[in-house]
Amino acid sequence: MAKQTPAKQSYVPTLLDLFRQYGYDGVSLSKISEATGLGKASLYHHFPGGKDDMVETVLVALEQFLEKTIQEGLAGEGDALTRLTRMSDRIRDGYDHGKKPCILAALALGSAKETFQPQVKQLLGHWIDAIATVLIESGMEQDVAQRRGEEAMIAIQGSLIVSRVLDDPSIFERTMAHLPEQLCR
Repeated sequence: MAKQTPAKQSYVPTLLDLFRQYGYDGVSLSKISEATGLGKASLYHHFPGGKDDMVETVLVALEQFLEKTIQEGLAGEGDALTRLTRMSDRIRDGYDHGKKPCILAALALGSAKETFQPQVKQLLGHWIDAIATVLIESGMEQDVAQRRGEEAMIAIQGSLIVSRVLDDPSIFERTMAHLPEQLCR
């Protein structure tokens, strides 16, 4: 993954929003330049690999977010329901209560899919495994817990897509409110 420098990190929120909103193919260097306030030469100074380097930087930040926000929340104190509720609350905040699309979904489409599929797959896999671990620790059988982790991703990602298409973030909110209990059943 790309080396994280303070300068690169300062552009992550803008880049994340751009790639979330428009996908890899829909974001031009002109859009990036306009959003970051950097000229194209400055963009290449910070990101010598162009858009691929920018996405790599975003994926590193996303991996750190998942590790800190989600996996640490799942590993914290409390029973499975408490820990999954904490994860759900953090996910709601991370996606601005269903108003922000998922960068992982955006990178699973178009020309970005081939380039970034391994990293996206790894990030989703870690997330699924973290959920499954909590459920296994609560006494659930491993295969059932793994399936529930996958179902959690389907619920999270699916509700983000449906919320965006219908322009109704409450769909995501409802899904996230009920998800912890559904996983623990």
